[in-house]
Amino acid sequence: MRGGVGTVNTFTIEDVLAIGKEVPSVLAVAPVVRASAQIVYESQNWSSNVVGTTPGYTVVRQWALADGRDFGDDDVRAAAKVCVLGQIVADQLFGGMDAVGRTIRIRNIPFRVIGVLAEKGESSFGGSQDDTVLVPWTTMHKRIERADHLRFAMMSARDASLVDDAKEKITAILRQRHHLAENDEDDFTIRSQAEFSQAADQSARIFTLLLGGIASVSLLVGGIGIMNIMLVSVTERIREIGIRMALGARGIDIMLQFLVEAIMLSLLGGGIGVALGYGLSRAASGYSDWPLVVTTDSIALAVGFAATVGIFFGFYPAVKASRLDPIQALRHE
Repeated sequence: MRGGVGTVNTFTIEDVLAIGKEVPSVLAVAPVVRASAQIVYESQNWSSNVVGTTPGYTVVRQWALADGRDFGDDDVRAAAKVCVLGQIVADQLFGGMDAVGRTIRIRNIPFRVIGVLAEKGESSFGGSQDDTVLVPWTTMHKRIERADHLRFAMMSARDASLVDDAKEKITAILRQRHHLAENDEDDFTIRSQAEFSQAADQSARIFTLLLGGIASVSLLVGGIGIMNIMLVSVTERIREIGIRMALGARGIDIMLQFLVEAIMLSLLGGGIGVALGYGLSRAASGYSDWPLVVTTDSIALAVGFAATVGIFFGFYPAVKASRLDPIQALRHE
């Protein structure tokens, strides 16, 4: 349903069921009605997200069952008081016990557990998908959360090549059912996984550019620091440079000496940065249970950038040292 100031929700369960019957390219449809409720089993209780839907929900989400069965069309027609638990809810209420066949209470209404969903993990938005309870939408409507209209529904095409065809036919059906004139704007929005993926990719690119900008500023500041240190070093060692030149050192030898020093200085800083980054990443991984992935390619890239910064910012001081006049250098105090 497309929202906005002054809009009225016109998306209904009947719309979803009509799409499932009249669009051949659609494999499964699943209306979604959500409510937060306290789930109780004997002395255990847990606040979770209750989803009223159809058997097509697990098909659309490609969500397998770890135990038991999913509710069927007969359960939906009968508004049966049955439910399927996510892994987190099952663990919180039953621990290691078998949950199938037991009776829980949702808002003080008894429900029989007929299945347990396989572990799904976190969603792209950061919340856990396993902290959920599925019930027939008719049961949800009559006993838990009365909802004459829907905020959204999930649908799955029979094949990726049929997504555009499905979107076109769904649009036509909804416009017809909502009695929209030819010039009227759609009062609904249809989004595919490809669109969500493109939005996520765009966000990732923006975030990457932002981090790249911050890293570039850091490299620039570090490079300027290396150049200043090397210029000071050249100034303090003018007499040493003059002595080396008087003993036969060429300009290229002097330049390579200071260039190598600049590279070693930058590599030392890069090595310290890699060690600190790895240590902080391990600490963050242990604290938040995020997996830590540190590849040799990323370490090599960091070391390579450090060496490049040393060469780039150390080149000017090295050239300046190589062009000193030996006589003037020997006279320097």
